[in-house]
Amino acid sequence: MRRAGLFTKLSKAIAVAARDGKDPSGNVRLRLAIELARQANMPNDNIDRAIKRGAGEIEGQIIEEITYEAYGPGGSALVIRAHTDNKNRASSTLRSVLGKNGGNLGQSGSVLWMFALKGVIRLPKESLAEHDIDDFTLTVIDAGADDVVDEPEGLTISSETARLTDLTKALADQGFASAAATLEFVPTTKIQLDQSTESKLNALIEELEAHEDVDAVFTNAE
Repeated sequence: MRRAGLFTKLSKAIAVAARDGKDPSGNVRLRLAIELARQANMPNDNIDRAIKRGAGEIEGQIIEEITYEAYGPGGSALVIRAHTDNKNRASSTLRSVLGKNGGNLGQSGSVLWMFALKGVIRLPKESLAEHDIDDFTLTVIDAGADDVVDEPEGLTISSETARLTDLTKALADQGFASAAATLEFVPTTKIQLDQSTESKLNALIEELEAHEDVDAVFTNAE
């Protein structure tokens, strides 16, 4: 994604989070949004403006967070998190993108029950070279992790959202002060797709994620 487009999305995420309070020490979502912005080298002035916009200190269009539920190829379930100042534009565009790629928007509650909102941290394999994976897994579980998945690219750690702050502090103590934490809709059960259908789903997700109003897309397909 080009930097300008990325900064726009990050600014929207910060503004939405700041509506719940402009102090990141007491607002986990805002703290996470700021950390992601800093990791993307977003200028501090941009971050400050986004916070003030969300807190109502700067005039401008209100950014809303909307969670769309949808179906993709092969009966896959999709949760689309959008940050937009124009709900009609966002809905119309998403409906069009889904329709062109073998999907459709669902009604409220149609797929969200298949997901749980979790705090998620991903650690790349190279950052774990000096750690024993089994011991490290026990450490993060003791710190509040619900699940630790050892994948080819690294570890994916998930926790209840209320435990995410404690977990990031525990990781900082282990030398992972810059670990990126996010709030994600994690599927409670997954489905498998054949290679052709998986390719179609990946193309759909890529097109959805490229839209300026879309913050993130989650699916129950493996």
